[in-house]
Amino acid sequence: MFNERAHRNAFIEKNRTLLGLVIMDLQTSKNLGGVGALLLFIGPLLSFGHFLAGLIPLIGFILVLIALKSFADHYNDAGIFNNALYGFITTIVGIVLALGAFVATALTVVSDLGITDWTNAAEWTEIISAETAFDSLLTLLGGIIIAFVILFAFAILTALLYRKSLGILASKSGVGLFGTAGLLLLIGAVLTIIVIGFLLIWISFLLIAIAFFQMKTTAVEPLPSPP
Repeated sequence: MFNERAHRNAFIEKNRTLLGLVIMDLQTSKNLGGVGALLLFIGPLLSFGHFLAGLIPLIGFILVLIALKSFADHYNDAGIFNNALYGFITTIVGIVLALGAFVATALTVVSDLGITDWTNAAEWTEIISAETAFDSLLTLLGGIIIAFVILFAFAILTALLYRKSLGILASKSGVGLFGTAGLLLLIGAVLTIIVIGFLLIWISFLLIAIAFFQMKTTAVEPLPSPP
């Protein structure tokens, strides 16, 4: 009887320790996600015009991804992390394709104009005054438009993936603000053709940070009975 009681007490204490570790891990993930989202929000302001302009937001996004991976494991739903990861990959692909389209167009224009010496001002003057200059300008403008269309399309696709990730997290965690932030992010992506779209995306980062800090990680679940 004494051994059975001691075994039961040891089992309960072990589960309490494990539960405490889980809560601590979730608290850490919650803080990482909140800080990461805050870096996404304040990063553009702190690094505006600086050569490290993209570093702070990148660090912030990595912290958010780490937090999402932790919550995906906790809630046993890979979609929380996978959709965000796919969104990040889609962002990179969109940027690369847009840059590729622009560079390819620029090289085509340079080849058509026959530029051989970039430092020769006289040669540039001759080219600008040539009849082909207008056609080359139209070609370059077309390349820029194509690059922007690619960025716009991938921005919407990326926002859809992020919204799906945040929607799942909102459902699992009970923090509806994640869903609101995801919707605002998607609306912002659609409206990136005007300035207000970027503003909405920026505000969505703040909502994501608030949502992370609102998450509750202290709920204690009933301990299972020992075997």
